[in-house]
Formats: sequence, structure tokens, C-alpha cells
Amino acid sequence: MINTGKYYGTMQEKMNRCEWSSNDELMIKYHDEEWGMPVHDDKILFEFIVLESAQAGLSWKTILHKRENYRKAFHDFDYEKIAKYTSKDFDRLIKNPGIIRNRLKILATINNAQRFIEVRKEFGTFDKYIWSFVNNKPMINRFKSLKELPAKTALSDKISADLKKRGFKFIGSTIVYAHMQATGMVDDHVNHCFRKRK
Repeated sequence: MINTGKYYGTMQEKMNRCEWSSNDELMIKYHDEEWGMPVHDDKILFEFIVLESAQAGLSWKTILHKRENYRKAFHDFDYEKIAKYTSKDFDRLIKNPGIIRNRLKILATINNAQRFIEVRKEFGTFDKYIWSFVNNKPMINRFKSLKELPAKTALSDKISADLKKRGFKFIGSTIVYAHMQATGMVDDHVNHCFRKRK
């Protein structure tokens, strides 16, 4: 039995999870408590923009295991503070072994914090902007296996294009779809998963 607090942990329940989460305690916890749960808090929405952008070309497991390092390095994902980062902050981050030390990804995070604030000024909250693409209601997919899950969709293409038009970086359609999954805009838990919305 996996004893990890809030989330489920018997062997039977493990068998009834989305298979991508197995064999790693942090991935199981993330799957059980966060993935696919609707997020309407701007700070968390920004956090997932940072993390999903950092993931480009890497595995989610790698990023998830660096999440706390990111939290410390990027002022707890405070977009107001990140938007004001200077070259000194960049130098600090590029030398930080706890995060992905990719120059373009770090610069994109600073840029995206600035663009995030601009969207908030226009719409009131980023939440109102991003959730308007799904009419403020989670899209529930009915997939039997992980093989059926798309890497991107026509909708993620549309959102990505709009974000790019607004100046966001490292925000391609695949990253946007992963963000939609993470923040519950789409429920892509497979049908046999215990977290699937009925």
C-alpha cells in the first residue's frame, strides 16, 4: 500500500489510475490531487505556464521533480515580481542547477509574466481570458486508453495562436494542451481511472 496522505493508495486503486502516473510517488500524488482539476487561481494558472513551458522537449516527471526548486527560484511563481526581473535575476537563474538552465526558457518566463499581467489588465483576470475558450466549463473526453489522448487539438492551436499574438513565448499548441489538461480545462483521465468525472 502506498501511504501518501490525501490521495488514494491501494494496489487496486493504483491499477485504476491513468497509467502515466504509476511507479513514482510524486507523479501519483500529482495525478490524484491536481491533474485535470479545474483551476481558477491566476497564480496557479501562471505556475503551470512556467512549468509546462519548461517541459518543452523534456518529460513531465523531470519538471515535477524540480517544481519546488522552481518555486524557490521564481519567487513562488509571483508574476508581478517575475515581470520585473533584471539581468541580475537572469544570471542567478541561469546558474541555478535546480531548474532547467535553458536561456530561452528563462527569458520566456520573464516575458510571459509581463504578458500575463497585460492579459489581466484587459480581462480582469487571466482566468476569465483562458476559460472563455471552453465557455467556462471543463471539456470531458472519453478515452479508453492513453494511446487515444491527443498531443494537441484545434482548440489548443487556437489558444496558442492567440497567446503568441499577445507576445507569449514557448507556448506552442502542445504546451497549451498540456496546460489545459493540468488546469482541468479538459478532463483527459481515461475512462477506467478513479478520478474520471462521471
